[in-house]
Amino acid sequence: MKLWVLGAVFIPLLGAAVNGIFLWITKKKAHLIAVPALFASCICSLVVLSKVLGGAHADFDLYLWIPVGKFVVPVGFLIDELSAVMLATVSFVAAWIHLYSIGYMEHETPRGYAKYFCWLNLFTFFMLLLVSANNFLLMFVGWEGVGLCSYLLIGYWYEKASAANAGMKAFVTTRLGDLGFMIGLFAIYKYYGSLMFANVFSHASILSSSLITVITLLLFVGAVGKSAQFPLYVWLPDAMEGPTPVSSLIHAATMVTAGVYMVARCHALYNLAPFSAEIVASIGAFTALFAATIALVNNDLKRVLAYSTISQLGYMFIGVGVGVYAAGIFHLFTHAFFKGLMFLTAGSVMHVLHGELNMQKMGGLIKKMPITGWTFVVGALAISGIPPFSGFWSKDEILAGAFFHGHPVVWIVGTFTAFLTAFYMFRLIFLTFFGKPRDAHLYEMAHESPPVMTIPLIVLAIGSALAGFFALGPHGGIVGFLNKTLGETVAHGKEAAGVGHLLLIISVAMGVLGIALAYSMYIRRVPDPVVMARTLRPIYTLLYNKYYVDEVYFAFIINPLVGGSRYVLWKFMDVAIIDGVVNGIGRLCRLVGSGVRQFQTGYIPDYVWMILVGAVVIYWIGILF
Repeated sequence: MKLWVLGAVFIPLLGAAVNGIFLWITKKKAHLIAVPALFASCICSLVVLSKVLGGAHADFDLYLWIPVGKFVVPVGFLIDELSAVMLATVSFVAAWIHLYSIGYMEHETPRGYAKYFCWLNLFTFFMLLLVSANNFLLMFVGWEGVGLCSYLLIGYWYEKASAANAGMKAFVTTRLGDLGFMIGLFAIYKYYGSLMFANVFSHASILSSSLITVITLLLFVGAVGKSAQFPLYVWLPDAMEGPTPVSSLIHAATMVTAGVYMVARCHALYNLAPFSAEIVASIGAFTALFAATIALVNNDLKRVLAYSTISQLGYMFIGVGVGVYAAGIFHLFTHAFFKGLMFLTAGSVMHVLHGELNMQKMGGLIKKMPITGWTFVVGALAISGIPPFSGFWSKDEILAGAFFHGHPVVWIVGTFTAFLTAFYMFRLIFLTFFGKPRDAHLYEMAHESPPVMTIPLIVLAIGSALAGFFALGPHGGIVGFLNKTLGETVAHGKEAAGVGHLLLIISVAMGVLGIALAYSMYIRRVPDPVVMARTLRPIYTLLYNKYYVDEVYFAFIINPLVGGSRYVLWKFMDVAIIDGVVNGIGRLCRLVGSGVRQFQTGYIPDYVWMILVGAVVIYWIGILF
């Protein structure tokens, strides 16, 4: 198994290295290296998954990385049910996104084209490293690596100020979360004496509950930043400035799912910290509802999907927070298919409409782009939780887990959010793909994307439709499979079966009602959304302006920091104090030198005159004293 694991993780790194080193040679042929590298990694990952399905596990060290006294950290890999599922999910979705990128990025310059595929390979490598590492420090390398690559790829078109600013915003915001994550790692080493998963988790209970709570909360701060949860979610909508395949990769298979994986991997710690678990579930529930309400009125195609991702990540954190870790990872698995699909379909629309993203200018595009339109419908049905599509299975596992584990408020919030999700997703569909065209010029230029872009859409649409059926396998399906690592008990007893069926019916009904309301408003115009917006103007304005969170951050955090840096640290401390002292000493020396220079004329009669005056002064001093 070791060779298959190393192939799965390091082949993308090899592809990135070749394209990075030979940038000027590969040019527009860079995909011939990058795309096969990802499909090779995917094959290796699927082989690893098949071996784990057969009962094989692995925890091995490749080489000793950091030996400093008692501090010893290897480059090592842990392969169990959780990491095997993550490896397969990341590599499979990323491979099709790489293939799609060939068509989407075809108009890039040769150098930019090779650079893009280099970074895309590197991005995938760091995520694969993160989910397969057997210790916290190597996980942190992958953690920071995906942060670096997201900065590079979000700001890929750095000539645009908006793209450069978005990349910087993502980098700085996630660094705030990473600070908490780092402190958590320091605490783990201090109190457990090791950063190896096996050592820490097997001795998890040796610490007091309060200390474990502090550690798990610090780790969760990192997850909040990386997985875009409130209040550090603000970077993700702006990350849409990068190429759309990058958005798909970030949202579906890398970066934002890292926090969910980390919490699930650390389940042994979170099981001993019930307060931390409550915080995780509460933040997840609030974020799910908060982001969904913003998506209700947004008109930017990609940003609606971005807020959708923030909301769906909230569902995942509900799952891992209430203790149904496998359900949270199952939703991560299904979400990878339908969210990757929907971003790629959005990219297909952008590709033929020359970058247009305003849904209010679209309409009727399904006639011109049938593959793009209908595959998007499949993804929307999946995220809306409509059976038998994949999101139905995973979302309802989470909601049932919240209910049966004693979190009725979280269940209510999650169920209502399901209604909002179905509504805003089909609002997007009806505005974009159905109805009458609202911009004749855009409609006339529309056409279906090339096969290199539509084939990945079809593959991911099939996954979005069928991935949920993995829940029906023997021994609990994928949830039971993951529970071999995560250690949950699945059954709630026969007496809960009826309640479970009722919860399922309510959840599906919420999705159907959301779709029906969107159809009524945006196809039949009953009630008319324009009239509703006017009637509910205060609420509409609040949602349209995203609760003014960015403005609040600028007013109370960013502007004071910038102003303090400019006027206190720069103009006062640096210019007035430090420069003032240094320049003042220089001016004093110049003044003294100018005075002394009056006596150093180089003219002999002046020196004779000064000697004479000095002698007379000394003579009279001698007489007087």
